[in-house]
Amino acid sequence: MWQQAWQTGHRDLLIDRLKDDKNHWDMVIAGGGITGAGIAREAARRGQKVLLVERQDYAWGTSSRSSKMVHGGLRYIAAGDIKTTRHSVSERERLMNEAPGLVDQMSYLMAHYKGVFPGPVVFNTLLKIYDFFAGKKYRKFHRLASFERLSPLINEDQLTGGTQFADAITDDSRLVIRVLREAQKDGADVINYMGIESLIKQGDDVTGAVLADAETGEHYTVKAKVVINATGAWADALRGEVCDEKKIRPARGSHVVVPSWRLPVGSAFTAMHPDDRRPIFIFPWEGRTVIGTTDLDNPAIANTETSMTREELVYLLKVANVQFPKAELIEQDIISSWAGVRPLISSGALDPSKEKRDHSVWNDRGLVSISGGKLTTFRLIALDALQAASEYLPGLDATDCGAEIFTPSAPHHALFATLPGYLQKRLQGHYGMETDALLTQAHDGDLDVIPGAQALWAELRWSAANEAVIHLDDLLLRRTRIGLLVENGGLIFADKIQEICRQELHWNDQKWLFERQRYQEIWQKYYSVPV
Repeated sequence: MWQQAWQTGHRDLLIDRLKDDKNHWDMVIAGGGITGAGIAREAARRGQKVLLVERQDYAWGTSSRSSKMVHGGLRYIAAGDIKTTRHSVSERERLMNEAPGLVDQMSYLMAHYKGVFPGPVVFNTLLKIYDFFAGKKYRKFHRLASFERLSPLINEDQLTGGTQFADAITDDSRLVIRVLREAQKDGADVINYMGIESLIKQGDDVTGAVLADAETGEHYTVKAKVVINATGAWADALRGEVCDEKKIRPARGSHVVVPSWRLPVGSAFTAMHPDDRRPIFIFPWEGRTVIGTTDLDNPAIANTETSMTREELVYLLKVANVQFPKAELIEQDIISSWAGVRPLISSGALDPSKEKRDHSVWNDRGLVSISGGKLTTFRLIALDALQAASEYLPGLDATDCGAEIFTPSAPHHALFATLPGYLQKRLQGHYGMETDALLTQAHDGDLDVIPGAQALWAELRWSAANEAVIHLDDLLLRRTRIGLLVENGGLIFADKIQEICRQELHWNDQKWLFERQRYQEIWQKYYSVPV
């Protein structure tokens, strides 16, 4: 059953199926980020036999290291890209309605200063279009006194007031996991630490792939009617087996996390950086305050993590201290950092910030590649990929049927009613139809909130037992976000985490020591303050 597909030991059962030459799939999807997950979800619900492979962990790349925002993109209106904005706002509203507790409305504030562009008239004109697409009015202008009450630490020099509007925020890696679980429920096979090493061809046509197990080094040959390349910023590498065209422009976006008491914000602030006038977001997330993002070319992309630079750290602290000078943030305030690589579609623009954020699809004789686009529009991106793949899948109807992404659920476990409302909403949003099972598995003390985070210990236990955790970083950086929110990557609670891993993952002391050292090295190199 799909509920057990990611439990400890069940990975071997799927590998046995990969070894069986009699097993064929309609499609093999490379990439376990939000794009691959969305394609698997939409294909499986249409009756396709789907195999999704991810050479690292689910959401390991861009989809766990985004800015966590589900938004329409005001700057796309300013750039004249009305279609992308319209689609994004529509999908934002859909996600907020379907997954409250995972995708939630967030208030945004834009301070206006005398003589500084964009002023309130221009900005509110853009917001009128934004709200028109949403079908409701979110925008509101605040005069000086009212705005200062909303943001008491704000830079008051030449401040004239501010505009309030709305977008949404999410936990991006949890969104990926929920979409993948929906795909599994409809019959998709999904496995991590398993990547495509090469394509199988008959003449010039792609007919399958050779898979490589990152954990054992073993190889498996699988046949499929179509291979879908949803590897995002890495898409050119796999597509390079069928053509020489390079279309992806990897761009790095970095963020820092600070304690909310050091920079308390109740809304997301859009601040124009004093050096280059790029918009930077300063926003509350999971009980902390996040500052980001940068937008820099990252051409040396490989199958490894990426990290922010010292220059980016200085850049982000500068904008925070210009916007909120009373906070006086310093480097020692930073709890963690993260950097993700966005797959931009290259048009030859000198500045990566000028590249469009829309997605593109390439159809190469049995290999369908898709890249670019936004977290917000993953469902529409998936449908475009399936439309291209339908050439190889007779009878596949890839039209938008408007079906819900997530299966509606109503938890009825007795413990659910004992939780405060905000935790009920969180659990139902993050775990959906598996909320009752999570509560059933909870031990004494597991319903306590992890200090410094907003997650429960029960979430950590559930993920360890039921969500394909192979390594400690899977658990602390992606299934839960303890590694980003708690000091020292969460290892101030090492004893408690070790006990859960011992019970649910059957890790002995030697395995724990290996995983702890591995995790510490990853966290220090890629998620701490850059040296």
